[in-house]
Amino acid sequence: MRILTFTGKGGVGKTSVSAATAVRLAELGYRTLVLSTDPAHSLSDSFNLPLGAEPTKIRENLHAIEVNPYVDLKQNWQSVQKYYTRIFMAQGVSGVMADEMTILPGMEEIFSLLRIKRYKSSGLYDVLVLDTAPTGETLRLLSLPDTLSWGMKAVKNVNKYIVRPLSKPLSKMSDRIAYYIPPEDAIESVDQVFDELEDIREILTDNVKSTVRLVMNAEKMSIKETMRALTYLNLYGFKVDMVLVNRLLDTNEDSGYLENWKAIQQKYLGEIEEGFSPLPVTKLRMYEQEIVGLKALEQFAHDMYGDTDPSDLMYDEPPIKFVRNGDIYEVQLKLMFANPGDIDVWVTGDELYVQIGSQRKIITLPISLTGLEPGDAVFKDKWLHIPFDLNHQGRHQTDKQYSSKA
Repeated sequence: MRILTFTGKGGVGKTSVSAATAVRLAELGYRTLVLSTDPAHSLSDSFNLPLGAEPTKIRENLHAIEVNPYVDLKQNWQSVQKYYTRIFMAQGVSGVMADEMTILPGMEEIFSLLRIKRYKSSGLYDVLVLDTAPTGETLRLLSLPDTLSWGMKAVKNVNKYIVRPLSKPLSKMSDRIAYYIPPEDAIESVDQVFDELEDIREILTDNVKSTVRLVMNAEKMSIKETMRALTYLNLYGFKVDMVLVNRLLDTNEDSGYLENWKAIQQKYLGEIEEGFSPLPVTKLRMYEQEIVGLKALEQFAHDMYGDTDPSDLMYDEPPIKFVRNGDIYEVQLKLMFANPGDIDVWVTGDELYVQIGSQRKIITLPISLTGLEPGDAVFKDKWLHIPFDLNHQGRHQTDKQYSSKA
């Protein structure tokens, strides 16, 4: 299944772009599902049709859904909620407050991600179009499997080696102890969620089938946010294959009092094309009316893609590379708009850490590089190069960190 994720600053029109893309894919015969993960849903407004927490048929080959995190929480986390609610209430926490405390930060985003795997596994769709929340929320959503990987392993190991073996003997010691032992279905729910999250990471970083498309306006704040988004998406290994600049005023028509705004747009458009090169940049005009309903979305899709298949890979370059040149092995990351002074690199055991600001990427190194001290990281031609000398004899201890400022 092909997965297309659309993101951008709030208000740039990514929902209209997502919906129009889905309409065009369905026209081409692809069984298409467009899924909104934005808590402030507007996908139903775009189609001018009511949508629910399960796929709704829009037309032949086209279904749409607005994810309801509370429905997903009930389906996937209910047994865990019941256990923790019982514990909190035993400590004097009121019922409503106890229920709220069982919902961990990020749970809504986690279950949105789980939908992706389940629809992929179902075999019902050829293309999944993701209409996501504004950029910051989307980065948190897409990075969850990566940032939670250490926590997933820890919790799974606790369940496997401590909770399960001790639950039965401890429960027989006294009713008081048994009260605090998590039931088997709660343990299984936690294991299942974490197992599926690990699979999600592989699905979303499959750079052949899963790509991200950035939607922006020709405005300074939108451009800056999109630049940061591209840097962080590349850092986490997500391939971006297209940039769409929306709501451009027609240069061939008199825009009246908006003529000055048109000149500003053209100035920024030049900066976008130069700065985001070699990514393809698609320019989308401002329409006289709102893009609402199937007819308007069909026209928008035609202007956006022409005769091109939206499911095509528009640009093919992996954001992370492992390159060997003789005895020098390099880990390379494309970080187009990163400030070299903000990049920190270090190794702990078999894991390479790359941090830019508050965003951190953890890369598991090949066995041949495990324990090797990295050379000085170099930032050139928009790529971060982290060298490892295979002949270097000074292998470090697995619990020691070696840091390099790019």
